[in-house]
Amino acid sequence: MEELVKRARELGIDVEDLIITAISRSDPSNGLRLRLELARRYLNEAEDYVRRNDPVQASEKAYKAAEEVVKALAEMHNLPEHQEALREGRWYTYMLFTASSKLSERVGEWVSLGWNTAYSLHVWGFYEAKLSTSDVEVALKVVKRMVNEFEGLLKTKE
Repeated sequence: MEELVKRARELGIDVEDLIITAISRSDPSNGLRLRLELARRYLNEAEDYVRRNDPVQASEKAYKAAEEVVKALAEMHNLPEHQEALREGRWYTYMLFTASSKLSERVGEWVSLGWNTAYSLHVWGFYEAKLSTSDVEVALKVVKRMVNEFEGLLKTKE
């Protein structure tokens, strides 16, 4: 099984996303809670990397936290991007961007602010490795707010 997961990741398959999507089909509220749990885990990892002075890995973990929030909100609101991701079997970055724009109008500006900040971390902090730990630390606060706002929404929905 471990070899199968390793091979899937090598092919760019997000194994966790596939599992959460499968769970969501039969139990949507559990799928949303799992995405929140995953976002929290990524956020904690990002904070840990900041403490270890590793802005590159902190940037990517913060991005992954925001990605989970956008996916969950898109599912919660049954956006076309969510439906497209189900058909395609994966999310593409442009879908996350357009979903975050729509979600900002529905639930609050914090969605696009969090997504845009996380995407900047993804590009400039992770791929380009141009951001300092203090740059990432400031941006991480925006992503943390995004995760917290989503958690609040989820609690009011339950």
